[in-house]
Amino acid sequence: MGTLAGIARRAGPRAPMKVLDQVELSVERGVEGDHRGRFKPGRNRRQVSLIERADWHAAIAEIGQDLPWQTRRANLLVDGLDLPQRAGARLRIGQALLEITVECDPCYRMEEIAPGLEAALKSDWRGGALARVLEGGHVAVGDEIRIEQP
Repeated sequence: MGTLAGIARRAGPRAPMKVLDQVELSVERGVEGDHRGRFKPGRNRRQVSLIERADWHAAIAEIGQDLPWQTRRANLLVDGLDLPQRAGARLRIGQALLEITVECDPCYRMEEIAPGLEAALKSDWRGGALARVLEGGHVAVGDEIRIEQP
């Protein structure tokens, strides 16, 4: 088991990340108020993005910078749990149930933020995971995260 250590969302592609204490996750919209979460039949791989705190710390240590986790532009910060590195794995977070769909590959935007960050996030799923919402619900910082069998 792990803990939800952070929540963030953004209104648009280059909009600043807004850090929250709690949020609603829904099948239709992903993270409420985040521009990436809208349900798209047949293409619903990226409603919610997650990153492990340990992976973020390893990446920023590699480049010698101290950057807040939301710099990664992920929605949920996971602490104390290794995210499953396979599509179909399910996570229960608070009231919500998520299904991992694919690795979240870092993009050129990370390189714009800090030289070397994109490369530091590429190994071993350090960039995080993408998920879709199977069951919506309220989530809050401090909620327990556990892996559920499909």
